[in-house]
Amino acid sequence: MRARTRKALPGAVLVVLLTSAVTSGCGIRATTVPVDVGAAPSRVSCDVPVEQNGVQGFRATVELVCGSQLVGVERVVPIPEKKPTKDPASLAAQALLEALEREPSAEERDAGFSTGVPDGLAVAPARTGDPAGTIRLSRKPEDLPPVALSQIVCTLAESEAVSAGPGPVVLGGPDADPPRAWECTEAVRSRPESVATLGDVVLPSASPS
Repeated sequence: MRARTRKALPGAVLVVLLTSAVTSGCGIRATTVPVDVGAAPSRVSCDVPVEQNGVQGFRATVELVCGSQLVGVERVVPIPEKKPTKDPASLAAQALLEALEREPSAEERDAGFSTGVPDGLAVAPARTGDPAGTIRLSRKPEDLPPVALSQIVCTLAESEAVSAGPGPVVLGGPDADPPRAWECTEAVRSRPESVATLGDVVLPSASPS
C-alpha cells in the first residue's frame, strides 16, 4: 500500500471545504513516462492538461483507467446538486462517485483515459451498527465490475474528505450485510481487476437495523 501522510479533517473545516467555491484551474497530474499498452501506435500519454475554470466544488484526485492501470487525475469535483445526506464524508463520497461516472473529456480519451464506473451508482443510507467511516453504496461492492470497484476504493482512500487517514476503505451495500474492508495497494493500481476484500468489518455491538 502506498505510504501517505494525512491528517483527519475537523468537521467544521470539512464542511467549509465541501461548501466553498473553488474557481481556480486544476489539471491532470502528469506521469513521468508514457504507459505502453502495445505497439507504438497504441501508446498513450496519460497526461492531458485540462482547465476547469468556474467549477464550484473541492479539489480531489479521481482514479481513472489508462493503459490498463489506475492513474490519478487531479480535479475540482462539483458538489452534488441532490444531497442524499448531510454527513460531510457521505456528501464528498457522492461527489466523487459522480465524478467517476462522468465520461472523460475528448482530450482525456485521446490520452487514453476511461472509466468503468457505471451510471446511477450512489451513496446509500448508513445502517445502525456500521463502523465509523463506513460508506454504503446503492449496489453491493461485490456486484460491481472489479475495475470499477478498484477506481472507487482508490479514489475514496485518497480523499481526505472521506477517509480519516491511511488504511482500508470500508464499503457496504444497501442491504443488511455487514460492510467489508477494501485496500488500495500498488498491486491493485497496476492490475485493477485484482481488487479483493480484506473481510467483513463488524463492531462487537453492531446490530443491523
